[in-house]
Amino acid sequence: MSEDLMKGYDVTDLTSLEKLEPVRVRPGMYIGSTGTKGLHHCVWEILDNSIDEISNGYGNKATIIINKDKSITIIDNGRGIPTGIHPVKKKSGVEMVFTELHTGGKFNNKNYKTSGGLHGVGAAVVNALSSWLEVEVHQSGNIYKQRFEYAYDKELKRDMPGTAVTKLEIVGKTKETGTRVTFMPDKDVFSSTDFKVDIIDERLQELAFQNKGMYLELIDLRKDEFRKEYYSERGLLDFIEYLNESKTTLHDNPIYFEGERSVNNIQMFGELCVQFTDSTTENIASYVNNIPTKEAGTHETGFKTGMTRAFKEGAKKLGLVKEKDKDFEGDDLREGMTAILRIKITNPIFEGQTKTKLGSTEAYTMMNDLAYTKFNEWIEDNKEVASMLINNALQAAQRREKIKKINEAEKRKVGKGAAPLAGKVAVCTLKDNTVNEFIVVEGDSAGGSAKQARDRRFQTIMPSKGKIMNTEKQKLENVLASEELKIFNTALGTGTLDNYKEEDLKYDKIIIMSDADVDGYHIRTLWMTYIYRYMRPLIANGHLYLAQPPLYKVYKSVKGKEVHKYAYSDDELESVKKEIGKGALIQRYKGLGEMNPDQLWQTTLNPETRTLLQVTIEDAAKAEKMVSLLMGDIVEPRKTYMYKYGEF
Repeated sequence: MSEDLMKGYDVTDLTSLEKLEPVRVRPGMYIGSTGTKGLHHCVWEILDNSIDEISNGYGNKATIIINKDKSITIIDNGRGIPTGIHPVKKKSGVEMVFTELHTGGKFNNKNYKTSGGLHGVGAAVVNALSSWLEVEVHQSGNIYKQRFEYAYDKELKRDMPGTAVTKLEIVGKTKETGTRVTFMPDKDVFSSTDFKVDIIDERLQELAFQNKGMYLELIDLRKDEFRKEYYSERGLLDFIEYLNESKTTLHDNPIYFEGERSVNNIQMFGELCVQFTDSTTENIASYVNNIPTKEAGTHETGFKTGMTRAFKEGAKKLGLVKEKDKDFEGDDLREGMTAILRIKITNPIFEGQTKTKLGSTEAYTMMNDLAYTKFNEWIEDNKEVASMLINNALQAAQRREKIKKINEAEKRKVGKGAAPLAGKVAVCTLKDNTVNEFIVVEGDSAGGSAKQARDRRFQTIMPSKGKIMNTEKQKLENVLASEELKIFNTALGTGTLDNYKEEDLKYDKIIIMSDADVDGYHIRTLWMTYIYRYMRPLIANGHLYLAQPPLYKVYKSVKGKEVHKYAYSDDELESVKKEIGKGALIQRYKGLGEMNPDQLWQTTLNPETRTLLQVTIEDAAKAEKMVSLLMGDIVEPRKTYMYKYGEF
């Protein structure tokens, strides 16, 4: 390090964070983000503790209540957090759990054989990110209560997050056992503190499917009271029926099996449910100790390997593949497959605190062996269905070869000097994939305005002729043959499906810009369906956005000059009209094409003034079901959904 850099840098420049301050300073390290996802992650951290209690045999019910003041309460009827005084720390177990990182009962296997909460930080993190938190424990005939706030810490002589403002006190008597945690997320931490019923609803539904016999409940006390109970008798069999509700299945009875294995003295339980549909894509929802692993991991890899091996051997035994024949690959076999994979494992190794990818090698060994053994048995007992699935895999392999030739031909065209983007895409001048934006604009008219309005340095414009095909209903070869999708794929550079390479992505943001009407929303949905099915990492890695064009321009002339503001919804229109004052005129935009380039830049393209909605996959199972429901062939579930949620 040079002397210049070292000047003025000494021990007094070093900062030491105390108690829960690290969480407050870097919340993203603990909950992933401070947006909606991170907000709900706080709920899961507390709920996971309740589920761990129940799934280990203590209690049978957990309840979530969204309170009128917008705080949230999680209740269970487990054993309750230990209330005794720790012999070394001289604090109650409750205070330790909520004020000290890496404190919990899950570091050994004495109290929990398996658990979702592993690092002993969940409760303390939630406390650190709340303006206040109250915990109530029912235990040993007593009701214990303690409150924590962002408040003055007597020891450190400054305001600190998660400070105990009361001692753990006995406030009543009870015959019940369990824990009740209520917290108010801090508005200074989160961009939104509005809990979403649909996100919590989906999570509780999944948990009920994963834990048959467990009772769960959701109550929302805001505005109109909402109450829903969750219970599943058949577990994963109910779950797969729920996921495939909008799909045509190829066999009536799902393939289901479970088993236990011990690898390197680690005891594991695996459960799997599989059903094939006429879809062209695979969908795997995987869980470890009830935690969704949306980035997959070793358990998924082991399952795929074992399943492929069993079916390849089965194909030869059934005489469907000869030694010299071209074989199918795992991807071919899994075309149209819906699978739910669930394992319970002691001390799993996750990649990152948010626990979205499993790294335990023992889980690979266990699921590989379990899948291979059980699928072998199933093929032997279900030769007719197995033969159909193998023949489908062989046909998929032939299509794959055909598609490979199409892709190679396209590459050769480019290699010979063909310019697939010339005249179709207005490419930006910078070559910086950390700032560049790729914007798909609905219609040639709006596309022309957008080309004039954009910042040519970093914004690339692709005018879309109209509605692309509904890729949910199309065979793979038809999708890859689409000229418009070819242009999109070539421009982004990543490839599709298993050929997708994040490092080849030429843009940081992919933005879909469509009119704010029914057709515009349909166009958005078609593009999102394609990207979800064929380029899912674009969504998972946070690259996909929806532009928000204004619905109205409100204006009037003041001393010969136009004063104007834009409104992006009917509700916002009223407040904007009040701002402009008497004599305000209203222009309703029917489409992007009505805006001149200056207006389009100011409202929709300028990073300083525009509004973008980021498209996320909160949960893969939920996203899969919604895409199939809204874009699939089966009408009845879609009709039911529209009547329930559509604002006609």
